[in-house]
Amino acid sequence: AAQPTATATTAAPAVGAATVFEIEQASSGARFVIDEVLNGSPFTVNGTTDQVAGQIAFDLSNPSAAQVGTIQINARTLATDSTRRDQAIKNQVLKTDANEYITFVPTALVGLPTSVTTGQSYTFQIVGQLTLVGQSHEATFAVTVTPTAAGTLEGHATTTITYADWGISIPQVPSVASVDDTVTLALTFVATAK
Repeated sequence: AAQPTATATTAAPAVGAATVFEIEQASSGARFVIDEVLNGSPFTVNGTTDQVAGQIAFDLSNPSAAQVGTIQINARTLATDSTRRDQAIKNQVLKTDANEYITFVPTALVGLPTSVTTGQSYTFQIVGQLTLVGQSHEATFAVTVTPTAAGTLEGHATTTITYADWGISIPQVPSVASVDDTVTLALTFVATAK
């Protein structure tokens, strides 16, 4: 059976003279990172997927007017180093039968530059509503983006959240003594002009 893919179901961000850039799944990915104690030893769990969708409106001559549309991640396709852990994450933690997508709806971009140079990296923050397991709360991502000579936007965004704020609990299993209260969410992306 074909894997479900992330799709952009919301309207593209409004644009004036800006170019709309689309996140390329083949060159992008979403990841979560959480630390636990597994069989008595510290262990870092990484879950990844390339099923990411979203759009960015960006004008090289007016970067402070940039806009970011809704970002979607297909939670059903997240994979770790263990199929047993993957099933627990999908069925018990993220409840992906009812919550296929993790979404982030930006509400503010903070610290955008007033001018940019191709090949130079810029940092700013994106504030918005992060929806996990059907619950939405505000989250702030730290973003670094680089407009490239090839006409793409390359970057990454990260945030650390307390997952219990979204009503998420981690099931207890005998081999896992403890799991951190926070999880890091990260997006690495390449976006190309539509």
